[in-house]
Amino acid sequence: MKLHLAALVLALGSGAAFAGPTCNVPEEKWMKEADFKASMEKQGYQIRTFKVSKGKCYEIYGLDKAGKKVEIYFDPATGAELERK
Repeated sequence: MKLHLAALVLALGSGAAFAGPTCNVPEEKWMKEADFKASMEKQGYQIRTFKVSKGKCYEIYGLDKAGKKVEIYFDPATGAELERK
């Protein structure tokens, strides 16, 4: 029983390790998606996938200006980079 409980705790904890940041910004203060994407492309990013993460941050998957694959979370109000994986 204890072994099963320990395995469950590890499994649940490991999921949290893959979670991104949380953004506590009211949606009315978010940058428009089109403006955000244009800003990222102007900086040399090639966005393959754009989404709003579970933590309510902007998240992109794509390539940076060097052609390296990136997964990056951004503050939806300021566009500031929060975390890169």
